[in-house]
Amino acid sequence: MKTYREFPKNTNEIDMLKGTWILLLALMPLFMACNTDNEVKNLFNGNDLTGWHMDVPAMDINPDTTVPFLVRNGMLVSLGTPGGHLITDKIYMNYRLEVEYRFAATPGNCGVLVHASTPRALYNMFPSSLEVQMEHQNAGDFWCIIEDITTPDMEARRGPRENWGGTEDKLRNIKNLSDNAENPPGQWNNMVIECVGREIKVWVNGNLVNYGYDCTADRGQIAIQAEGSEVEFRKLNITPAKRRTD
Repeated sequence: MKTYREFPKNTNEIDMLKGTWILLLALMPLFMACNTDNEVKNLFNGNDLTGWHMDVPAMDINPDTTVPFLVRNGMLVSLGTPGGHLITDKIYMNYRLEVEYRFAATPGNCGVLVHASTPRALYNMFPSSLEVQMEHQNAGDFWCIIEDITTPDMEARRGPRENWGGTEDKLRNIKNLSDNAENPPGQWNNMVIECVGREIKVWVNGNLVNYGYDCTADRGQIAIQAEGSEVEFRKLNITPAKRRTD
């Protein structure tokens, strides 16, 4: 009785074996890609603004105006003025974005926009998007910019239903669940924005501060604002995310 498998001698069997190896080699990149589904990617490389582009209306009029986004000491910095947006070149969907930021001087206003698309759709400045507010003492608010979203207890947090909307004359702000999640001025804050399907969840320093569903968009670019205050970013990491079953 043989206790081993003989190497195939039949030509057809050898051809089948070769075909199996060729198929395995062809599928190897796919297997490798599947193994990196949860890989963390840095949207900011720490050196320059590769992967991003700016949309700053004031630069249309005067190309020599101050550029509001730069890299300083390994951090991405939004100078706050002139107003505009730093926008990813790529479109993203189903992800978890982790941001670490702090106001470099006097705390003020800024925001991260998700599902961004049509530029300058609101006030000839803001792209169609759903803004996650970073304004001091209001971090985690939603601002509807053409796009819209539904949240629990929305009438209490947004105002009369008949005035809801995403355009200039509508109630676009949906208050967060807690204004006490931010760290004191000057300290770093951690914000996590999870976009899965048409749901968006926001945590500030580990506290769930907002949750919405039935968003009118489920993908788009990611943008950072220049909106009046200087803000430093030391982390902008993105990880693929899937709908949770728990």
